[in-house]
Amino acid sequence: MLAPVRGPTARALAELEREIAAPGAGLDRLRLVRTPFVPEVRLHLAEDAIVWWARMEAEAGRSLPPPYWASAWAGGQALARHLLDHPELAAGRRVLDLAAGSGLVAIAAALVGAERVVANDIDPYAVAAVTVNARANRVVVAASGDDLLDSEVTADLLLAGDVLYDVAMAERVLAFLCRAAAGGADVLIGDPDRGHLPPDRLETVASYPVLSTEPCVGSPVRPVQVLRPA
Repeated sequence: MLAPVRGPTARALAELEREIAAPGAGLDRLRLVRTPFVPEVRLHLAEDAIVWWARMEAEAGRSLPPPYWASAWAGGQALARHLLDHPELAAGRRVLDLAAGSGLVAIAAALVGAERVVANDIDPYAVAAVTVNARANRVVVAASGDDLLDSEVTADLLLAGDVLYDVAMAERVLAFLCRAAAGGADVLIGDPDRGHLPPDRLETVASYPVLSTEPCVGSPVRPVQVLRPA
């Protein structure tokens, strides 16, 4: 069983469960769909994340965090595909999925037989999304809402998709990932090259053309690299 959630995450989980159960269809709805590049995994995604976000904020009467978890981002899809195609990377190991969003990468790790999977994201709605998506795929994933970037890593495999999205975050995340690698963890990063890749600190493991569901993308197919600290 998944651990019970409390506080803001419990409220977010209740809201997502109501959304999932509500009848009807349209751009402002969540749908349980197969992930384009990883059809083995089904996720509750927004038909249009921006439209869904606007309706939820209007109903709540307050600002809500951007629903990054409601799209299947390219970096996460590439990482999940890489794990499913190379199950030995996660099988029998303790896995941490950093900035997990929908939980796609964590679910892929669980599907290939990881001993324990933790999906971490500071957004309560992402933690809730991990919970409902793990349930939909019949896997066990522990969801955490803590900020881990200043902590020590207690995982054999650390996975991070789409985390290098601006300069400040890239620097902080890379310091955490490189510290984890220096401590003995294997580290894999999925990135569609948003312009913040340090050329001397990472090496390419694999490359994939990924059909993304993320909003505001010029081309629906993005080249994505799976990388590790050099």
